[in-house]
Amino acid sequence: MELFKEFSFDAAHFLPNVPPDHKCARTHGHTYYVKIILEGPLDPKLGWVMDFAEIKSAWKPLEDQLDHFLLNDIPGLENPTAENIAIWIWEGLQPYLPLMSALEVKETPSSGVIYRGEQ
Repeated sequence: MELFKEFSFDAAHFLPNVPPDHKCARTHGHTYYVKIILEGPLDPKLGWVMDFAEIKSAWKPLEDQLDHFLLNDIPGLENPTAENIAIWIWEGLQPYLPLMSALEVKETPSSGVIYRGEQ
C-alpha cells in the first residue's frame, strides 16, 4: 500500500552556479509543493499504513526552517535547486519516516523532481 501527504511552503532562493545572465541567478521566490510518499503494509487492526498526523509531525520542523526564508542561507541548501531541496528534505525526514519511498518537490505547478533516496 502507498500513501501520501502533501505540504507547501513559500521561500526565496537564487542559483549561485548558473551564468550571471540566467534568470535564476537573481533572487526570486516560489511556492514549493512537497509530496511525501510512503509504502508499507496495511495494519490489519488500525486499517492504515501510518497515521497522517505522524507524517505532519515529521514535516513540521523542516517546514519551520524553510517557510518564508532565503533557502541559500540554510546549511546544506547553498545551491537550492529542486533536486538539492528534495535531497535535503529526504535526509531530514528519513529518520522519522523509514517507510518513505519517494518524495516529490515542485517549484512551479509544471516543474519539479521526484527523489527516491540515494541512487
